[in-house]
Amino acid sequence: MLARKSIIPEEFALPALASRAPRKPVFRDRVNKARFIAKSGACNLAHKNIREQGRFLQDVFTTLVDLKWRFTLVIFTMTFLCSWLLFAMAWWLVAFAHGDLDLARQSGVEQCVTNVKSFTSAFLFSIEVQVTIGFGGRMITEQCPIAITVLILQNIAGLIINAVMLGCIFMKTAQSHRRAETLIFSRQACIAVRNSRLCFMIRVGDLRKSMIINAAVRLQVVRKTTTPEGEVIPIHQIDIQSESAVASNSIFLLAPLIICHVIDKDSPLYDLSAMELQCSDLEIIVILEGVVETTGITTQARTSYVSEEIQWGHRFVPIVTEEEGVYSVDYSKFGNTVKVGTPGCSARELDEKPSILIQTMQKSELSHQNSLRKRNSMRRNNSIRKNNSMQRNNLSLAVPKVQFFTPEGGQNVAVT
Repeated sequence: MLARKSIIPEEFALPALASRAPRKPVFRDRVNKARFIAKSGACNLAHKNIREQGRFLQDVFTTLVDLKWRFTLVIFTMTFLCSWLLFAMAWWLVAFAHGDLDLARQSGVEQCVTNVKSFTSAFLFSIEVQVTIGFGGRMITEQCPIAITVLILQNIAGLIINAVMLGCIFMKTAQSHRRAETLIFSRQACIAVRNSRLCFMIRVGDLRKSMIINAAVRLQVVRKTTTPEGEVIPIHQIDIQSESAVASNSIFLLAPLIICHVIDKDSPLYDLSAMELQCSDLEIIVILEGVVETTGITTQARTSYVSEEIQWGHRFVPIVTEEEGVYSVDYSKFGNTVKVGTPGCSARELDEKPSILIQTMQKSELSHQNSLRKRNSMRRNNSIRKNNSMQRNNLSLAVPKVQFFTPEGGQNVAVT
């Protein structure tokens, strides 16, 4: 009896076949985690257990600007009311000390402030002094130097309150993030081959005609990492360079641009394939900074892309066309993409085996040619059907010939 080794060659044995069979990578299910930056650009971060709350009062102006509008308006109103009431009390005390409130002495002694007979009249005079209304019914006299001093103090305090509050409201209405509302990003990001390299691409645009001066784009990859020492870094930020890395990523944002990041050996996306990308928990943050041309204020717009929002093997469609000597931008196609031939392997595998890219491009070209043939054949068939239907309609519309027979069996007469 022959041995098993002589009957079945060793290279076709089950262990050898199993060892040579390509194994699909095993990925763990991706756990849905919170975004670090929302699509609108807001930071998804909550500050808790802050014990040193007094630090916010050391910068009162910034604290007032950062407050919500309802709190700012309440503080604005209460500040003026409190100042009017405080100086109304001061004017009432001046009148009380001088004896202006004594009805028996009002006829014989000149008052410090005329027509201040009660706290209500003192409150009205306080409002007139601080907001410079001056109805003329109440006025200060030269009898009391202390009244002149109170008048000077109230004018200075009123100017300070007006400067702070109006400056706070101006800063809230002219905040930089208001300008960022018209800076838009594409909802999806793309990974495709550009110039024979895998590239991560997004599209940015500006809806206003006023430009952003010195615009710069920064890309960051945020992911949870563990160091070799066992330290867990929940938010590890890694800067990645875009294609326009010259002059600090400065761009000329006149029309919507496609920001491209070449996935090379220095990129954190170098080892990610199409399947691994879907299971990864990375988040790519895009930050656009620049100076507003009309106001000179620095503005910043932010967004982020998680793995579900990155389309592998897609490319953005062109949206800028030339019409009658003017370049036109169609924003209805701002986020539209088209599928292109892209290998599903990582950039590392693509660098190690360049033939993968050639084979993918050939398959893509063949599929494109086949689609063109099918499209042309469908058009040809449709034209043939249309011509046949037109011929049938013409035949049906033709007038038929009518033959009349004579009862004596004479010659037939055809009438058209």
